[in-house]
Parts: sequence; C-alpha cells; structure tokens
Amino acid sequence: MDERTNQNNPKKWYQQSGAEGDVVISTRVRLARNLSGTPFPAGLTAERKREVAEKVRGALKASGNAGDYDYLEMGNMTARDALSMVERHLVSPEFAQCEEGSALLLKKDESVSIMINEEDHIRLQVMRPGLDLDEAYREADELDTALDQTLHFAFDDRLGYLTQCPTNLGTGMRASIMLHLPALEERGAIQQLAGTVSKLGLTIRGLYGEGSKPEGAIYQLSNQVTLGISERSAIENLKGIANQIIREERAGRELLRRNPRFEDTVWRSLGLLRTARLLSHDEFMALISNLRVGVAMGIIPDVGMDVLSGLISDAQPATIMAAARRDMEPGERDAERAKMVRERLAG
Repeated sequence: MDERTNQNNPKKWYQQSGAEGDVVISTRVRLARNLSGTPFPAGLTAERKREVAEKVRGALKASGNAGDYDYLEMGNMTARDALSMVERHLVSPEFAQCEEGSALLLKKDESVSIMINEEDHIRLQVMRPGLDLDEAYREADELDTALDQTLHFAFDDRLGYLTQCPTNLGTGMRASIMLHLPALEERGAIQQLAGTVSKLGLTIRGLYGEGSKPEGAIYQLSNQVTLGISERSAIENLKGIANQIIREERAGRELLRRNPRFEDTVWRSLGLLRTARLLSHDEFMALISNLRVGVAMGIIPDVGMDVLSGLISDAQPATIMAAARRDMEPGERDAERAKMVRERLAG
C-alpha cells in the first residue's frame, strides 16, 4: 500500500485527479471573514492577534470539527516549510511571510486550510481535485456558517461581509479553477482569453495567482466581482466560463495531435523524466506539462494522472527541502527532484 494513503498519513487532495481532470487540475473556494468589533489584523499587536487565533481555534472546536485539523503557529515555522505550503496552494504567499500571532488550521488531508490573521482575520479555503465547484462551495459555506455562530462575522446589510481590502467586500468569496492549457498556450491564445474573461468578471493568472507567472502551461481562472452578486451566481458564472475554456482546450489538443512532432515530444519528455539525473524546476515543469497532456490524450498508457498531480506538487523547490527537513543548494535540489521523478515514473 502507498504510505500516503494510510490512516496516519492520508492521501492529500493535490495527489489526486478529479472531474474533467484532463484539463482541470483543481478547484478552490476561499472566503474572507473578520470578527465583528475587532480591528483588522494590520491594526493588531502580536498579542491581540494571538487572542484572535485562539478565538478561531475555539470556534472550530465548538463546531465539532477540531479533531480533523492541525494547529500551526507561523512564528514557529521555518521559511522553507512556509514556502512549501505556498507551493502546495495551502496558504497565500503573503501569509507565508506572517509571523507572530498568525496561525493556520489545516485539515489532515490538506483539503481545507484556515489562515488566521493574514490580511483579514480569517481566510478560509476549501480545495478539491478536478472541477468540483459545487462541493467545494458547499463545504466552505457549511464551515463558514458553523464558525459564524461562535465568532459573529462583521457584516453590513448594504456592503455585505466587511474586509480590509475593498475589492473583497460583499461575498468575500474568491473561487478559482486551476487549468492546464498547453494547446491554448501553444497557439498564443491566452492573452486574448484573459481579455475576454475580464469582461465577464473573471481573471486568469499564473500558477500561484496574482503577480505570478504561468509554469507548465498551468493557469488560475477566478472571479473578480464580489460586491452586488451572490455567491451562487459567482460560482455558476465561473463554472460556465470554465466549461467553455475546457472545450476550447480539448479542441486545440486535437489539432496538436495532427502534428507528427507532437507525439514525439510527449514520448521524449517521458524518456527524459525517467532517466535524467538532474532536473531544474523550469525543465521539470515543461516536461511534466508535455507528459500530462500526453497521458490525458491516451498517448502514454502506463502513467496515472494521480501520479502526475502528486509530482507537480512534491517536486517544487521548497517542498523538496521541507520533505528532507534541510536547506539545499539548487544543484542538490535538482538531483533530488530527478531521483523522485525517476522513482515515481518507473515503468
């Protein structure tokens, strides 16, 4: 049995594939919330932040869910462990830099994380493999309601949920879908796509969200509008646009299949991944992208999509070091990455 699947160390959400998994890597629903009558985190001392963290921890316990979560204080976390969580999409890059008074409640399968004292008191996010917006929203809404019963979130009848950044006013919800779009990227269609979705209240960004670049042809599609629209309407809008992009990407892949060099590229990528002794991060992401589309299209028959999903997460720089529990020079990381890839793709 794979040790990641046993009861003590369950398989993580990012080590799985889900619905529409040929194109959609994952789904996330994130809610921003603040405690009524308490200043935003920017106006709190470290001691007051710790008080907020204890209140949130107590509210989770009162909801009956605390046993499923680990409580991690950011001030006790190494920089590499914090950055590894960013790479696994468990926390935001901004939260990884938080220290005294900030804390994380992390579900044991890592499908739910509650960031305490990031920009807002609470950033609650639920993640799912594949396209699973309805289930991610259902769980986020259920947990949000349970916490509100104890914490009483700041809410205005006109403005909705109150947040430090005005762009989050209203629902306070950001829903996003991580998409693998090699065919659309190959034909130079991403910029036009970004312009189109922006007119529909959505945005398309790189692998780690705002300000990040795409890696391995992986992009995040998310809602921009939170005020004057219901959570359900935002979810349905995102789902509808995502389905259109999925259809366009699949059509583009069929055009790629007609190019005789495409299949050769896929097989060469697998060969390099199975034999390389050194793999830089950029080279790995380019090769794994080629392999992933080849597996999705049935060109490579003996590699599972779950394996690739796990590799995309586990072969990131800080995550390699976090697993080894020590810092490494780039060359040492490249060797460790290549070893991991060879072992998991051995055929």
